[in-house]
Amino acid sequence: MKTKTYQNHLTNGSSSESSSPSPSPPSSPHRPSRAPQCRRRHRSKAHATLDILVGFLFRRRIRVFVLLPLFYISGILMCAGTFSIIGRPQYLPGSLYRSGKVFQELWPKMQLDNASAIQLSTVWKHGRRLKEQIRCTNSTDKPVGSQAPSGYLVVEANGGLNQQRSSICNAVAVAGLLNAILVIPQFNFHSIWKDPRQFEDIYDEDHFIKTLQGHVRVVRELPEILMERYGYNISNIPNFRVNAWASAGYYLGSIYPVLRAQGVIRISPFANRLAMKVPSNIQCLRCLANYQALRFSTLITTLAKELVSRMIKKSSGTGGKYVSVHLRFEEDMVAFSCCEYDGGETEKKEMKSARERGWKGKFNRQDRIIRPGLNRLNGRCPLSPLEVGMMLRGMGFDNNTSIYLASGKIYHAERNLAPLLQMFPHLQTKESLATAEELSSFKGYSSRLAALDYTVCLFSEVFVTTQGGNFPHFLMGHRRHLYDGHAKTIKPDKRKMVLLLHNTSLSWEVFKHEMEAMLDESDRKGIALRKPKGSIYAHPSPECTCCRGSINLAHLSGHPLHSIHLP
Repeated sequence: MKTKTYQNHLTNGSSSESSSPSPSPPSSPHRPSRAPQCRRRHRSKAHATLDILVGFLFRRRIRVFVLLPLFYISGILMCAGTFSIIGRPQYLPGSLYRSGKVFQELWPKMQLDNASAIQLSTVWKHGRRLKEQIRCTNSTDKPVGSQAPSGYLVVEANGGLNQQRSSICNAVAVAGLLNAILVIPQFNFHSIWKDPRQFEDIYDEDHFIKTLQGHVRVVRELPEILMERYGYNISNIPNFRVNAWASAGYYLGSIYPVLRAQGVIRISPFANRLAMKVPSNIQCLRCLANYQALRFSTLITTLAKELVSRMIKKSSGTGGKYVSVHLRFEEDMVAFSCCEYDGGETEKKEMKSARERGWKGKFNRQDRIIRPGLNRLNGRCPLSPLEVGMMLRGMGFDNNTSIYLASGKIYHAERNLAPLLQMFPHLQTKESLATAEELSSFKGYSSRLAALDYTVCLFSEVFVTTQGGNFPHFLMGHRRHLYDGHAKTIKPDKRKMVLLLHNTSLSWEVFKHEMEAMLDESDRKGIALRKPKGSIYAHPSPECTCCRGSINLAHLSGHPLHSIHLP
């Protein structure tokens, strides 16, 4: 209103001044001063600026009234969307177990696709003799010390069958390095394995001592004078704590002087207490111990030979050849992996209880965060029986293939093994191949049972590892030693598998193509030589191949399992 009044006042003043009569003649023209013009000019500019400002504010007020409700509604919608995302967890591809759903979609195609079944005799295409690749050099390394022994070496092997095997082979190597007399290793009782058996219950003790004669002297017990000194209790011998993967130089510099001074030394625990890189003559002692001196006891070897023979007979449809699978899907293994499958809340409660029984409060610490999805994405989850079956069918193994399953007690065996049996009805275990009477001496002794599985897997045409560990680690190396450097082992890429099996619309053709590529990759890697820091137990070449001549390590004769004459 003030604006309008101000404009009217200017208009009215100008009009009256021009229309009023003048009684006198017009005066001479008046030259206006510059100041009024400037004022008028400034006044007009101020009016224009004010008009623009008023219009802008007026329009902005309208915009505010119009846009503010829109912003308000948008904010509510955005917040609602955010809360809905928080309430509904978002999972990365591959982090959830969806294999069961994928199997239901692919099963009809699997049943129809037997035309391109792979022949077991032609699975391995990359085989070639590694002798042509290996160049052996003569070593002049000698064990330390004079002809007189430096003292007695006492070690305590811990873990399961193959971890104990590692300890024994390393003990032989250390005894040779220190020129010590090795006392037959003691086996520690483990809370998980719960196997009270000792060396002579698993291995042929006489054969072990005889085979190492001339390389390392082995005795069953310490001499009387030393036993009396320590109250006839080996545990009274001061224990020398050795760090894992200790070098040969450490043993020579730190252990050897003590051994010479007191005549006996005890090292416990002894698993992985020697570096992989040692002088070549010491490496040969590992080979001698692993592939020749360690022979299973007569009780184990007799039944193992029978199981291999029965497995071959049951595989007549595939020329006596069979596939062995090391399946790690026992309750304690699933619990330790902290992975989730398709058992829902019941499974979660059972796994939590199993972890508490086996490892007490280890998994309940504040700094311990369990991430099942991340474990699956990183390939740390054991393959389920269903996933193993799907993988093998995708690779081309049909339902006529004979499968030997090496495993402990499967978690919810009836439910979890059903789809594997559906895909491979010719499935055997040590329990199905042997009678209850034959297994009576093995029940309750995990190392003896593992020795049976080890033997049957060793002689299979194809070995499948599903979760790593010492069992496949040693078995792959042993198979390389047997089969001209080829492990003949399928080692699945679990990171790749979880991504594939996340897609419930996955086609059978795509899945099969990926599995065939995975088989080819296992074939190619099966002939790999050992890397500089790799394990000689998994990759015995080139050292163990070169040792055959220097320590008379025969290729097939002399080993506990090689003595089995198969039909």
